[in-house]
Amino acid sequence: MSHQGPITPAEQPRAYREQISEVAQLIKSKNGTWDGINPEAVVRMRLQNRFRTGLDIARYTAAIMRRDMAAYDADPSLYTQSLGVWHGFIAQQKMISIKKHFASTERRYLYLSGWMVAALRSEFGPLPDQSMHEKTSVPALIEELYTFLRQADARELGGLFRALDAARKAKDGAKEKELLAAIEGHQTHVVPIIADIDAGFGNAEATYLLAKKMIEAGACALQIENQVSDEKQCGHQDGKVTVPHEVFLAKVRACRYAFLELGVDDGIIVTRTDSLGAGLTQQIAVSREPGDLGDKYNAFLDCDEVKPGEIGNGEVVITRGGKLVKPKRLASNLYQFRPGTGADRCVLDCIASLQNGADLLWIETEKPHVEQIASMVDRIREVIPNAKLVYNNSPSFNWTLNFRQQVYDAWKAAGKDVSAYDRANLMSVDYDSTPLAAEADEKIRTFQADGAKRAGIFHHLITLPTYHTAALSTDNLAKEYFGEAGMLGYVKGVQRKEIREGIACVKHQNMAGSDMGDDHKEYFAGEAALKAGGVHNTMNQFG
Repeated sequence: MSHQGPITPAEQPRAYREQISEVAQLIKSKNGTWDGINPEAVVRMRLQNRFRTGLDIARYTAAIMRRDMAAYDADPSLYTQSLGVWHGFIAQQKMISIKKHFASTERRYLYLSGWMVAALRSEFGPLPDQSMHEKTSVPALIEELYTFLRQADARELGGLFRALDAARKAKDGAKEKELLAAIEGHQTHVVPIIADIDAGFGNAEATYLLAKKMIEAGACALQIENQVSDEKQCGHQDGKVTVPHEVFLAKVRACRYAFLELGVDDGIIVTRTDSLGAGLTQQIAVSREPGDLGDKYNAFLDCDEVKPGEIGNGEVVITRGGKLVKPKRLASNLYQFRPGTGADRCVLDCIASLQNGADLLWIETEKPHVEQIASMVDRIREVIPNAKLVYNNSPSFNWTLNFRQQVYDAWKAAGKDVSAYDRANLMSVDYDSTPLAAEADEKIRTFQADGAKRAGIFHHLITLPTYHTAALSTDNLAKEYFGEAGMLGYVKGVQRKEIREGIACVKHQNMAGSDMGDDHKEYFAGEAALKAGGVHNTMNQFG
């Protein structure tokens, strides 16, 4: 990169000019020993590394989330979204794509799924979502995600700096002014991450220690669930076991202490309840007086009334309403809840969480149904009017079948003829072009907006989308490349599409940092720099 003399144009953004001047004064103060340092190059490198630490990121992104939460309270159409990512490159390409298509990252976040960490990032190899993976892999992935997002900033700014030098060389003042404004107003790729801490990977102290590592890596929002940590299950699998509120709330406080200790005073805690699908509890809650939180939790236990003489050896009994009752205990030493109490337990869980320091709620459901979610949120909002949800638009749901069945049921209830449809077989391709399928697809399209408006959903996420897209795209490539298409399978199915659709990583050397490395080489060695981006670089074939 060649600089065309001192930076003097009056129309240059003030902050950029001032930073260059400040660095120039610092260099001058070293009595000639730093004269080989270019002050503008220093400023450029600083701009390309806006965030020095993960805590800088956590504070910055927490403020974004708080602002977005307030905006949603005022207007529920301003909900937020994210896609789950399992690698820094995937996160980077997602945010580059968002900036390309929408020119802004506003209200678009990242989600870090414990499921994908277990399945894709554990040293044990692929694992189920049962908190068996190394807990250190979670903060390591947060750090990786932000490393790639910061690199996206550096790459994009590097391109602007190169264009600026070209404009100066061509003495194009208008273009120079335009580029300086773009540099000054550059929007970072760094956005909030909602990070899955599972059930805390242990007791409250273990939760606190992990929370600190995650926050130090950059996480501004921690999502913690009320399952037992040593028997934790995926939210869409059977066998889920919850813990009493006092156990869970100790972990919520541990997360808050971690935020406050590290100076991220407005960090966000998302409390997830799995009670809708959890029929078991690990332990009976401690209750000190009728009607307290422990008593309310125990009220959901499935119990049989007993008399003192009927109590067998080793059996556990409690009092309820002045009567002696025996909770139903399984051979696993877990206790059973009364059937049909899941929604009531969810409501209690959510109210208790918000009253004890949580900021956002997550209710894990077995299907995507706006009115089911709203039926619980309405009850929560009777106590806490501004309660808001993070909702899992899960790939574990068969969205097509669920929504076709919802439309079928609505039509049938309205007296509409549904004789042409087999409710149990609505996933069939035979129905893809029918009016019922079209209405179901429209409901899927508007699900997020409808849920935000009706059910208090502030943030919509898909936990595992890039797990599935990686598998799908790889399957398509393998089918073509190893089949009759041969090399055309890659060229037509991948590279040509990259070129036509303006996918940045078609220039993979540039994406990996080759041009930035050349810039640094020139900063460090001047004309003696041996650069990779010359005329013989094959990436020049892509323009």
